[in-house]
Amino acid sequence: MSIHEECGVFGVFAPKPIDVASYSYYGLYALQHRGQESCGIVVNDDGVFVSHKDLGLVSEVFRADTLSRLPKGSMAVAHVRYGTTGGTNRNNCQPIEVNHQKGRMALAHNGNLANAAELRNELELSGAIFHTTSDTETIAYIVTRERLKTNSIEDALSQAMNTLDGAYSLVLMSPQKLICARDPYGFRPLCYGKTPDGVYIVASESCAIKAVGGEVVRDVEPGEIIVFSSNGVESRREHCGEKDKKLCIFEYIYFARPDSNIDGVSVHEARFRAGQVLAKAHPVDADMVIGVPDSGLDAALGYSEASGIPYRIGLIKNKYIGRTFIAPGDRLDKVKIKLAALNDVVRGKRVIMIDDSIVRGTTSGRLVKLLRDAGAAEIHMRISSPPFLHPCYYGTDIDSEEHLIACKHTVEEIAQIIGADSLGYLPAESLCCLTGNGDYCSACFEGNYPTPIPSDTRKDRFEQRLSEKKDR
Repeated sequence: MSIHEECGVFGVFAPKPIDVASYSYYGLYALQHRGQESCGIVVNDDGVFVSHKDLGLVSEVFRADTLSRLPKGSMAVAHVRYGTTGGTNRNNCQPIEVNHQKGRMALAHNGNLANAAELRNELELSGAIFHTTSDTETIAYIVTRERLKTNSIEDALSQAMNTLDGAYSLVLMSPQKLICARDPYGFRPLCYGKTPDGVYIVASESCAIKAVGGEVVRDVEPGEIIVFSSNGVESRREHCGEKDKKLCIFEYIYFARPDSNIDGVSVHEARFRAGQVLAKAHPVDADMVIGVPDSGLDAALGYSEASGIPYRIGLIKNKYIGRTFIAPGDRLDKVKIKLAALNDVVRGKRVIMIDDSIVRGTTSGRLVKLLRDAGAAEIHMRISSPPFLHPCYYGTDIDSEEHLIACKHTVEEIAQIIGADSLGYLPAESLCCLTGNGDYCSACFEGNYPTPIPSDTRKDRFEQRLSEKKDR
């Protein structure tokens, strides 16, 4: 089992009609690591919304002929999805589009609402009919409901934020405006930038802004709403400071691309520091340090520098294998298809292998065996995060303690299970070294949830309810 994050959002606002679909396409490519189940683009052509959404990778959903059918426009909203709430089907593809009495809206969402089940139940009892099993539709309903009572879409979003609880980074498009917002905790990243020709870009990560030739202006602050329109850029801060900042620490450990900066902190540097901390917390005599591609590489460099043990490339990743890879039965080890050990490098050597996390332990065991088969004399595994002990309710795909190996076994027992000579995790008290501050959420490691635990904690809670209704 691998850890996945829910999705990535992207938005474009141009002073005149341009090929915003191409901007969105390249932006989604840069954010592909955040979601590989589905993707979509909605273009605003003078108030007319034209969209294309489907299951698959960006390169599969948007081919040359598909992009050519999307018109030029002054705005666009785009999305890549990995679903932690709701299943994998076309109805759950984003951005979500809404027609209402006062106009149209397109919405892309990254995160997970802690109170989604309660809000959805309330809406259904009031007559709302849902077409998806994603909590993003719940956000769209609440914003639309508020829009019917307010003078502007940004007022409606501000009112909706009084109701929403949990993680949400949003990009929202009306016929005249592009709006982005980040929840008051700042669980998920969001930033905006500008290209030399005056095009504004909103994205989950700074790497997507740079991918389309833009320069990052700044991160969206927790609780902030930013409005892009013909009147310029307006920041609304009525929700700023409502909560203590709680950015997901796993953004730095695994989710984000290493060339991104989040809230002023380099992702690469954060991972490098994690490796340095690991070297001091769990030293061991060895001949080399290797990293598990890709998220273990930066931490491996940090471990190598702090320990003085040489860094080597011991595992090679097949860059053409993605999440869409289909294994023909269980006869072949998927790890061997995706990764290969360099036998001549590791044979007869004492190896320190750095990875970002252990969930069930299955993948870690296969990695250790891969190195054993290549002739490694010793394998010491080091993990650049603390042990997973608790589920996440804010968009990370960790939903059951019964599936977490660290909830059932000691570190020494886990080392035996995966076949490693030793195992060491990043100490939870050292997480602050990654960011230089304590403004992060580490509930999946320490159980210190910033919000009340949801009454319905199933990741598929909406699909389950639909199934229960059909069975009656």
